[in-house]
Amino acid sequence: MKLRCGFCVCHEVDSNFCSNCLENIPSSETKIRKNRCNTCFNCPSCQHTLSVRASIATVPLNAGADSKESSPAAEDSPKLKSTSSTPDTPSTTSTTTPSSGAKQVTKKMYYLACLTCRWNSHDIGIPDQTAATGQWPEPEYPNATRFALLLEHYQSVVLHEKQERQELWRRKTPKKSQFPSLTDRTGLTASMVRRQMGWSDGKVQLKTTPTSIKESAASEEVDELPNELFQSEVNLKTVTTLTQRLAQPANQSASVSQLYPQHKLLSIKRSLRCRQCDHNVIKSEYNPSSIKYRIALFAAYHVPDVRLVSCEPLQDGSEAALLLRITNPTINEMTITIMELPTLEEEQLMIQEQKTLALEGSASSSVTVASAGVSHPSSLSSLSPGFVRQGTLSEEPRLISRAVNGILKLPDSSFIINQRDDSAEFDEVVQGHQDEPK
Repeated sequence: MKLRCGFCVCHEVDSNFCSNCLENIPSSETKIRKNRCNTCFNCPSCQHTLSVRASIATVPLNAGADSKESSPAAEDSPKLKSTSSTPDTPSTTSTTTPSSGAKQVTKKMYYLACLTCRWNSHDIGIPDQTAATGQWPEPEYPNATRFALLLEHYQSVVLHEKQERQELWRRKTPKKSQFPSLTDRTGLTASMVRRQMGWSDGKVQLKTTPTSIKESAASEEVDELPNELFQSEVNLKTVTTLTQRLAQPANQSASVSQLYPQHKLLSIKRSLRCRQCDHNVIKSEYNPSSIKYRIALFAAYHVPDVRLVSCEPLQDGSEAALLLRITNPTINEMTITIMELPTLEEEQLMIQEQKTLALEGSASSSVTVASAGVSHPSSLSSLSPGFVRQGTLSEEPRLISRAVNGILKLPDSSFIINQRDDSAEFDEVVQGHQDEPK
C-alpha cells in the first residue's frame, strides 16, 4: 500500500449532472447541450441560481378559447365570473365587459427572479411564461452564425485527420494470419471476421474532406465612436463589471440592461485511478443525490492524524518544547518513527532512482506488448489502435521547497500507538448509586 497525491492519480469523469435540479445527463448529450442545463439559469448580475416565481396577470382571451368556454347563460348576463381549477392547470377567472366586448382571463404567470440581488426577468423585458418549466426566449447574438460555421469547419478537419491516421496505421500494419486465435477472451465481431477472411465490410466509410469556409479579413475601416460617449455623464450603476462580461462571452454587453440569464453549468462526479497499477482509489455513486462512495481508499483511514497541541515561544539560541498529538485511525497497533528531512543531495538521489524505475517499467511493458502482438496476431491490441490502453501520464518529481533554520532533537527510538478505540469518546465516568442501609 502506497500513498498517492493529486498528481499521482488519474482523474476520470464518471457522470455529469446539474447541481440545482439534480438531473443526470449522459456524456453524449452533454456535448450537445454545451455542458449546460436546459431548465436552470444563473443570475446575470450576481451569478447565483435563479428561482421561478409566480404572479397573477390578466390577459385577453383568444377567439377560439372564447367560443369554447362561452355558454348561453354567459351571453345573457351582462357580467359573469367563472372559476375552474384542475390538478394540472392553474385556476383561471374569465370576465366579460359589455362596454369593451373583450373577454379577459386571469392566469398564473411565471418569471425568473434572483433571491440574492433582487434581479428579475422584468428588468430586461423577458415576457412571462404560462408554465414553470416553460421555454424562456434565448437572445440572438450577431456572431452566432459565424461561430457555427467555424465549429462545423473544425469538426470536419478533425474527422479528416482521424481518417488519415487510421489509413496510415492500416498501411503500416503487417498482414495478419487468416486463422484467428480461439483463446481470445474478448471474442470476434462480424466486422473483424469479414476483414480477416478478405471480404469487404458491409458499410464502406466514405473519406470526408474539410468543408470550405470564408477566411476572416482584417479591415482598416472602423466605425467612429458616438459623441454621446464623450459628452454624457457616466453612471457606474448601469455599466457591467468584468465578471458579468466574462460570464457572457458571446455578447459581453457594456450595459446592465442587456444582461440575459445564462444556463447553469453542469457539475461532474469524478473517480481517481492510480497511475501505476490502474486501480480505482476513489469512486463515487452514480446517483447525483447520493454522497456515498463505492470505493473510498482515503489516506485518512491509514495515515496517523498529527496535530500540534502546544509550542513554546521560539527564540534564537534557546530550546523550545513542541507537543504533538498523534492518533491511530486503524484497528491495529502502529509503530511511529520520526525522521529528519533528507538533504538536497539525498533527495536528488531518490528522484533519480524513481526515474530509473519508471523507465525500466515502461520498457518492460513495451516489450510485453510487442511479444503479445507477435504471438497473438488476432488479439484486440493488434486489430485497432483504439483498443490499446492509453499510456499513463507520468508526473515529473519535484524537490521539496523548504527553508530550515533550526535543529530538531528527535526521540531516540520508535514508539507504538495503540489501536483505535471507537467507544472511548462515549465513555463517561458514572458514579455508582449506593442505597441507604436498612
